Amino acid sequence: MRLIQLSRDSIAFPSPEGALREPNGLLALGGDLSPARLLMAYQRGIFPWFSPGDPILWWSPDPRAVLFPDQFHLSRSMKRFHRNSPYRVTLNHAFERVISECADDRDEGTWITPEIIDAYKRLHELGHAHSIEVWEDKELVGGVYGVAQGSLFCGESMFSRRENASKTALLVFCQHFLSYGGKLIDCQVLNAHTASLGAIEIPRREYLEHLSTFRPQHLASYCWVPQILS
Repeated sequence: MRLIQLSRDSIAFPSPEGALREPNGLLALGGDLSPARLLMAYQRGIFPWFSPGDPILWWSPDPRAVLFPDQFHLSRSMKRFHRNSPYRVTLNHAFERVISECADDRDEGTWITPEIIDAYKRLHELGHAHSIEVWEDKELVGGVYGVAQGSLFCGESMFSRRENASKTALLVFCQHFLSYGGKLIDCQVLNAHTASLGAIEIPRREYLEHLSTFRPQHLASYCWVPQILS
């Protein structure tokens, strides 16, 4: 296995099965963040992730972290909180603000560079990237953003400025996504936060099979129209 250098003249990617074992899932470097290349990456189960000053790195880890939206883990304390929640949740009302807040919500530094923000803003303008916003009165206090692939949603990042704000975003989105036929949320790499909400690890091969099945299953267009969810 070797790291592949992408050409700027082609948006083709190597097979995810050729990704390195260490670091886990590193597949290729280079290319660009054009909408066509990003969409091709997501269609192949690949995503960009790199630090400021580094070349663009492309990943497809094994195992893959996923959340089946009907298996969201709602703890008793979160259930009580949500029943009397002070928050309002919207969809696609403030994409740029959500991705910018995600970039700022990292004590250890961020991979969400201005280049990444511009690239995903373009995907949003084209109708492929979406945000979920959590508001307390008029203040944005939490959110999630990602990329839709049919009935699969590729979650990219989330942030929280108040108690349970990001949990609220994901909970309400899971309910909305399910109601329109959504089947799976890609969480990329498992962490303690997503695991506590019901995310699990599956083999990359199984994730790619799900992607192949769910990507052609287009949801009703109203699923992604800017709206109040809760």
